[in-house]
Amino acid sequence: MSKMMMRKLAMLLLVGITAGGLVGCENDAGPAEETGKNIDDAMEEAGESIKEMGDSIQEEAEGD
Repeated sequence: MSKMMMRKLAMLLLVGITAGGLVGCENDAGPAEETGKNIDDAMEEAGESIKEMGDSIQEEAEGD
């Protein structure tokens, strides 16, 4: 095989391996990603609770 043919084959193999790796792990959420999502959800819920508490305090203050 010529040097040029070997380079083309190596590039094709590299592209194939890279594409296969990307397709293989496309939808798998790892433990760190799941933990991050859980933290995001908890922070959003905490923010909503704080806002509701602030609204409640404001309503009570206006009622007096």
